[in-house]
Amino acid sequence: MAVATGPQSVTWQEVFGHPEAYPEQADGIETAIQTARDDGFAVVEGACGTGKTMLALTAGIDLVRDPDSDYERVFVLTSVKQQLRQFEADLRTINENLPTDWTPVSGLTLVGKSDVCPYSREGCGGIDDATVYDRCEALRDRTRGLVGDGGRTSAEALAKDAREQQTGLLDTGSTAAGPDYLETAGDPTPYPTSMPEYEDVEYCPFYANFLADLPEDGDPIEAVPFDFDDKGLIGTEDLVSLAAGAGSCPHSVMGALLPHVEVVVGNYYHAFDPTTVGTFTGALVDDSTFVICDEAHMLEPRVRDLVSVGVGDRTLRDAESEFTRVIQPVKFDDAGKSTVDADLVRGELQEADVTLRELEETRDFIRDLREELDRRVTAHLDREYGGWRADPTELDDEELPLRDPEEPGVDELTEWAEERGHDEGTWVRAEATGSAVARILDSVEEDDKRRAAPAAGRALSTWAYADHEKHFREIELERTWDEMEPPESWRRAYNARLSVHNCVPGEAIAERLGDFGGGVLMSATLEPIDVFRRVTGLDALADDGRPVAERTFGLGFPESNRASFAVDVPKFTHSNRGPPGEENETRLAYTDAAVEVCERSPGNVLVGMPNYAEAEWMAGALEARVDKPVLLDESSDDGATERLKRDFFGGEGKVLVTSLRGTLTEGVDYSGDKLSAAVVCGVPLINTSSPRTRAVKTAYDREFGDGFETALTVPAVRKARQAIGRVIRGTDEVGVRVFVDARYARDSWNGVRDYLPAQEREEFRPVSPDMLGFGLDQFWSSAE
Repeated sequence: MAVATGPQSVTWQEVFGHPEAYPEQADGIETAIQTARDDGFAVVEGACGTGKTMLALTAGIDLVRDPDSDYERVFVLTSVKQQLRQFEADLRTINENLPTDWTPVSGLTLVGKSDVCPYSREGCGGIDDATVYDRCEALRDRTRGLVGDGGRTSAEALAKDAREQQTGLLDTGSTAAGPDYLETAGDPTPYPTSMPEYEDVEYCPFYANFLADLPEDGDPIEAVPFDFDDKGLIGTEDLVSLAAGAGSCPHSVMGALLPHVEVVVGNYYHAFDPTTVGTFTGALVDDSTFVICDEAHMLEPRVRDLVSVGVGDRTLRDAESEFTRVIQPVKFDDAGKSTVDADLVRGELQEADVTLRELEETRDFIRDLREELDRRVTAHLDREYGGWRADPTELDDEELPLRDPEEPGVDELTEWAEERGHDEGTWVRAEATGSAVARILDSVEEDDKRRAAPAAGRALSTWAYADHEKHFREIELERTWDEMEPPESWRRAYNARLSVHNCVPGEAIAERLGDFGGGVLMSATLEPIDVFRRVTGLDALADDGRPVAERTFGLGFPESNRASFAVDVPKFTHSNRGPPGEENETRLAYTDAAVEVCERSPGNVLVGMPNYAEAEWMAGALEARVDKPVLLDESSDDGATERLKRDFFGGEGKVLVTSLRGTLTEGVDYSGDKLSAAVVCGVPLINTSSPRTRAVKTAYDREFGDGFETALTVPAVRKARQAIGRVIRGTDEVGVRVFVDARYARDSWNGVRDYLPAQEREEFRPVSPDMLGFGLDQFWSSAE
């Protein structure tokens, strides 16, 4: 591990990447360091542009480099790619400005297999983004099978053989200028572009080379084919170039480096997804790690998704088939008629302590589940959409609750299973039987795909274990299209999923945070912090003796550079505004306010709406009235979003209309002159009629006393504040921030003004609609 080579002690000023810290940054750094020394967590709300990234990195690196500290690494978690890039940039800045007698701070960014697999990156070897995970696991298994106990060769021989296959291309009589080396990250690798084989078995030469370098009983770091202590941050391209160029597997090298670099940058999956932690990042989750949770206002919903589980109808179908392929040769002793050897199955079952009868019970249970699923979905569609079979393309996504969302209790599917003789033990055993089936099939079948049985088994087991108060079970119907299904079947239009939602993830968050030594949880929008502490389990950690320190830093930039308005117009609720196509006084008031800001503000204007449907309506309304190009953000992939951003930032001033629950209102850098004004219309509450939302609200009512506030209102206000925060990012930036909705302007029974921090309540002056234009003109004339 890289360590400081000069001073005997470390001060954070030596780590800090700039000549001087803002006063708020200095306070935050010192708070984070002291709290972490006491095994605690600092909760920091800092307005956009106040340097939270540098604050957190400085505190963590100071502790890692301090010889009197037990911290060995910093683990950064963020949910936004833009912020991941910011951590990388700030770590490079720190390294560029370290004292001359210090070694660079080593760092690594965690990415997926598709980003680092040489074959996937270059679209060769039969691997691409869609197949990389399944193909990788299968190739690794085969490679290990060739070199493991009783294997046919050694890892060294496989790697050598792949190189020789490449060199042998020169002896084929080809007129090509030279060997067809696979190139990636700008460098050649030692292997061919096609996948090599050994005795008709495909294997991965990169993984074989990694295994060849792996010490028998030593640290996997010894298999890393390059020195990393002096390289600072190893980005994705650096990792691929260094590892693949030396003939080793970049993904395996990344795993070997994890426990040894000083700063690891990843996302919430890497700390809170049980499967990811169990198979990849577990070495980082201990008390020698200083954790940074960035964009922490998203911690609760992100972790709720990660600790909720489900299994799709198609996965159940494939799992049933896998069970049958294992059961059949033993049940009917059809030697020679199956790819699975009966004696092999018996041996594997004995080793796994699983009986054939248990396999049959699980297979029959899965079959019964699919039949019941079919019955329930068909009955629902017949009841709600009588003619759905005539045109299933008109069906929408649906939720079919399996209990009353507002009355916790045993769900209908569990009761149905009990009546059919499938007790709790049947659900629980599915995990062990599913794993046994996968091991058997992996040993005899060479299909490059993930097995469905383990995933189905884990989900069914969780269904049995999870309680019925904090968890909610339902059938989710997701729109899709499968021409292979019969025309009269809902399976042509839907994939159905049995889901167990963890409504109250605070316990899971606290348990995982408690595994770390300490750290920082930070965002531009954490207030009210007392609510944040309750719902994320921080209060429970504090009760267990882990200190929690709070800091709130408002905008430290000149107030004269910004104008903030809360426009008092009728609340933008469904009952007031009606559907998007309806024209009424409420909708006209919001259009008027947005037009005023767009027309009177120079440059780019961002308009945020509660959802994408309302964004589409507003974009159409503005196009007819605003003398600027109007761009509409629609729910789309990353590529489309990046193109939209480039269009918005380029050329003359434009208007961008988006959903406040989309990706363009948080984590995106609108620094400099990229944005002169932001308008937030309404309070972006999620669909309160959704069964899942009602179940979460009910669970929060029981856990925290006010479910509507903690589960719905506070997260919605944070979304609105994220959008407003895009405008002012630095000392010299000038701009306008506008909330449009009476709930921001004045106190009322469902008002949200009290959820704004004190500084924002003071700055966002309530104004009537007819005074907004005057205020805008007054500000821009003084700013000019």
